Amino acid sequence: MTFLDSLRALADPTRLRIMRLLVSMELAVGEIAQVLGQSQPRVSRHVKILCDAGLAERRREGGWVFLRAAVGEAGHPLPAALARLLAAGEQADAAFAAECAEDRRHLDAIRTGRQAHAEDYFAAHAAEWDSLRSLHIADGPVEAALGAMLGDGSLGRLLDVGTGTGRMAELFAPRATRVVGLDKSAEMLRLARARLQHLPAEKFELVRGDFGALPFDAATFDTVLIHQVLHYALAPEAVLAEAARVTRPGGRIAVVDFAPHGREELRTKHAHARLGFSDAQMTKLFADAGFTLDAERALAGHELIVKVWTGVRRDENGAEAPRRTG
Repeated sequence: MTFLDSLRALADPTRLRIMRLLVSMELAVGEIAQVLGQSQPRVSRHVKILCDAGLAERRREGGWVFLRAAVGEAGHPLPAALARLLAAGEQADAAFAAECAEDRRHLDAIRTGRQAHAEDYFAAHAAEWDSLRSLHIADGPVEAALGAMLGDGSLGRLLDVGTGTGRMAELFAPRATRVVGLDKSAEMLRLARARLQHLPAEKFELVRGDFGALPFDAATFDTVLIHQVLHYALAPEAVLAEAARVTRPGGRIAVVDFAPHGREELRTKHAHARLGFSDAQMTKLFADAGFTLDAERALAGHELIVKVWTGVRRDENGAEAPRRTG
């Protein structure tokens, strides 16, 4: 699409309001209809025009279709320029500014509803979450250890595999240029969206997908995090292979999971496929996938020991980074 096509697509009051909203955050088409007070079929027609013009992007998540402002190619100035144009238009046009302010009030109501939904979900499942957490160490020491082992520098493009409620994505977003949270559960992604809604729309993305078949191109990410997810994998080697595929050479991986244990009830009660991993297992999993394990740390809890393993993606020549202990 040409620049003229983009301007034509914007030449409608409703589409201008939609784009002004999308600059702030990703929204479901139904949510946009709720904010604008228009029917979903009518909003869908406007959405199609914006997408056809390359101004917006659709993404399906289960039965929902989400819309976000098009990011554009790396370094392409048009998306940022259009965002500035919309901001300037709001400053210059009092009527447009009033509509945008009203839309934001409706949007705030949607955000509040998301947060309330998340809180209700946790309240309904509190006993289940607490019974598992009581078996191992609290989140704080694990997060501190993980942050230290990843070093002080930028994490670049970060993929959080099995993002769940989005806690890790939120924690490491300040150190990343962009965070992508992936989860197979639509419910979990809604919880993550509620947690991450305060972040700029261009800072994060939530994607529904399977950790055994990541929906990303090769060498897309600088850092991959697999936090308390690998024990759900029937084939953890496939998960690590996929993580390696999407990690650039020299990029980092961090896996947080349990050391070997004998709590068989976790298989049925919490759907664990693996009862922890030994250092030898993880070293082989890393090596077979194309990573060099360079650090490990054990964090003793109540009954389960949490382990953190980090590594570096080998280059195409198989060059390995020196190992260090954590």
